[in-house]
Amino acid sequence: MPQASSADQTPRKPSTMFMVAPDKKNEDLPVNACESLASASVMLSDFAGLLGMPYRHTLLGIQQVVMFGELTVNRALDNFEPKD
Repeated sequence: MPQASSADQTPRKPSTMFMVAPDKKNEDLPVNACESLASASVMLSDFAGLLGMPYRHTLLGIQQVVMFGELTVNRALDNFEPKD
């Protein structure tokens, strides 16, 4: 199948249904991300407790990946130096 040239493609217009308010400060964004990841980690852990094997292991693996993301964002926040 031939590739369409870039001239044939219309620019992508992102949806604004769900978006982060453009006036939010950069330092507020990772704080919110960290809180969201922490909540997701707890929900996954709680849900994994309701499941039998091997689904429990799968969900706990996903929970661990989310937890590592939370730890990474936390480290970035620890290293963050606000501009005065």
